[in-house]
Amino acid sequence: MLSNPAAADEGRPQVRPQTEGWTQPTSDDGRPLLQFKQPRVAQPKTHLADLTLSERAAKVKELGLPGFRAKQLSTHYFTHFTSDPEKMTDLPAGQREQLVAEMMPPLLTEVRRLTTDNGDTIKFLWRLFDGALVESVLMRYPGRVTLCVSSQAGCGMNCPFCATGQNGLTRNMSTAEIVEQVVRANEVIASGGLGGLRRDGGHNAERVTNIVFMGMGEPLANYKRVIASVRRMVDPAPEGLGMSARHITVSTVGLVPAINRLAAEGIPVTFALSLHAPDDELRDELIPVNSRWKADEAIDAAYNYFVQTGRRVSIEYALIKDMNDHAWRADLLAKKLNARGRGWVHVNPIPLNPTPGSIWTSSEPDVTDEFINRLNDAGIPTTLRDTRGKEIDGACGQLAAEGDEDEGAEGTVTAGGPGRRPGASESIDLRG
Repeated sequence: MLSNPAAADEGRPQVRPQTEGWTQPTSDDGRPLLQFKQPRVAQPKTHLADLTLSERAAKVKELGLPGFRAKQLSTHYFTHFTSDPEKMTDLPAGQREQLVAEMMPPLLTEVRRLTTDNGDTIKFLWRLFDGALVESVLMRYPGRVTLCVSSQAGCGMNCPFCATGQNGLTRNMSTAEIVEQVVRANEVIASGGLGGLRRDGGHNAERVTNIVFMGMGEPLANYKRVIASVRRMVDPAPEGLGMSARHITVSTVGLVPAINRLAAEGIPVTFALSLHAPDDELRDELIPVNSRWKADEAIDAAYNYFVQTGRRVSIEYALIKDMNDHAWRADLLAKKLNARGRGWVHVNPIPLNPTPGSIWTSSEPDVTDEFINRLNDAGIPTTLRDTRGKEIDGACGQLAAEGDEDEGAEGTVTAGGPGRRPGASESIDLRG
């Protein structure tokens, strides 16, 4: 660390992380409680998206039907994005209902859909089979469509600035529940439900092209199901969605053994580390899992991911006013990243979603510029994140899956609407 870090910021104050409006659960020793394992709860019935194509065929045969029906069902689900037996006209009329009931049990019930003014971002609130609520965010950009998916109901990482973790971990989502978010989003796009289309003759994606595991939950704490869902996303149709692994981003707050395990999977997904502070003194408070694996250990694991896969790593860094945005921290971050080599990493600073009167607010523009310039000057490619979704509480740290009595409603929400809570300002890395 720098010998006199405060001098680089001319005495600017140091704000300490603290919860607002809720009490952070702690263990007997007073440390923030971490939940790595889900409670013992029921999982949904097995869905075809939980199975490989050969496993689906075996199950169909157990139902007394020819195995090739599994491929037909898979085509309807992964190519036509439907679970409606009435649309499956290539199946015998008398067997459709049975096949769908056995192979495609209901997974997600849409509770609410919020859309931004220009129609290019949608936040979905879903109810799972057991009543748990999760959210996903769909975003259209020129030439691509990104879906931010949830991997857990709630989160056990207990970060003090993240709305998702305030109620702890309810349970892990199943492989099919994760995949279903993509299929349902594709169904919305196919029906014209996602606006913001280009009108200059440029390319508009007709389905989800990019996935970010940055919704509710810590993906690597639900490792097996997340990896299975990634495989289903990249499997060629009709076994899966036929997506590019390079367009799938898996994020973590720093579960080091799972990062190393991911590097050995042989799936070239993009990896993102939610760092948010390069020094352990602050990161211990900001990201409680840092008490288990320190910042340098997490950065080492991220570098190992690059070495093993050749895929450049992203470092996510939510800039919080007077907390982690000091210039000396930019210098320390650059020093640590450069110590491991050049060309292996890209930093994504994320402006925090400002909330009046809160300590969790965005850095001043000049401070943000200084932070980014110092990293770029040190040879670290650094790009400020685009802003999406904050007017519908669809931005980083904002996903809390709150239901209300007006269930099933759709709506357009303008900036400054109700329910604002601290979080970074793009629908990326929503756990913080």
